[in-house]
Amino acid sequence: MDKYLIALDLDGTILYDFDSLSESLSDFMKEVQNQGHKIVIATGRPFRSSKFVYDRFDLDTPIINYNGGLITHPRNPDFKRINYTVDKDVIIDIFDKNIEHIRNAFCEVRDAIYLHKDEKTIEPLLHVKGSTKLSVGPFKETLDDDPNGAIIIGKQGRGKIIKEYIDTTYSGNILSRIWDLSGEYDSIIEVFTPQSNKGEALKYVADYLGFERKQVIAIGDGHNDIEMLEYANLGVAVRNAHPDLIKVADIVLEHTSHENAVYRFLSEYLNTKN
Repeated sequence: MDKYLIALDLDGTILYDFDSLSESLSDFMKEVQNQGHKIVIATGRPFRSSKFVYDRFDLDTPIINYNGGLITHPRNPDFKRINYTVDKDVIIDIFDKNIEHIRNAFCEVRDAIYLHKDEKTIEPLLHVKGSTKLSVGPFKETLDDDPNGAIIIGKQGRGKIIKEYIDTTYSGNILSRIWDLSGEYDSIIEVFTPQSNKGEALKYVADYLGFERKQVIAIGDGHNDIEMLEYANLGVAVRNAHPDLIKVADIVLEHTSHENAVYRFLSEYLNTKN
């Protein structure tokens, strides 16, 4: 039987809300590992809000957080951690030069959160539970280390203005993308380093675990999964994935995360390879 390294995005791929994870999926992932395959989580989330999936699946692999900005191994203290960060002065500059367009913002140093101002409606984005620190106030006063990146919540319709400033001022040295949302939160901008992508991170983990590229399967739904699917030998997108991801996917599933797409696909695919 072929052995695979299976990379899984979380939100929109195996999770359809912030903490939905079925026992049947958890049991299935344990069985997949019993068959000799390895599972790696690759998510934009911080470690603190993805650890519950790692634990429920009983994983023994590295975990990819912040879209490749941070790679750690919860079960191996000797693992060579990857930690890409953005210069804190860059974050402060972006914020200060665009303050008239910004509603709120936060950034993270591993599992410490730095929040511009308290705002009840954005709490789900913060994943506060499990944070090692929560500082609230202007970044020039609170941010004491280089963060893994930043999330800027622009005022409605202002996201493109903020993104244009980042792309023009930092011209490839710092990257940004606008989340594919609408309504009140149509201007959420993610700020990150060029090195922070799931494709490079997945290659690092595959090399560490001894898997060749031809053994790698990656499943995702978002724009931030593009490099991961491009690296994998088999790139899989769930049905309602971002249009740009669908373009690079080898397989587009008939189901969504709400319909247990990953379980449906892997149970059939791995069975045919036995």
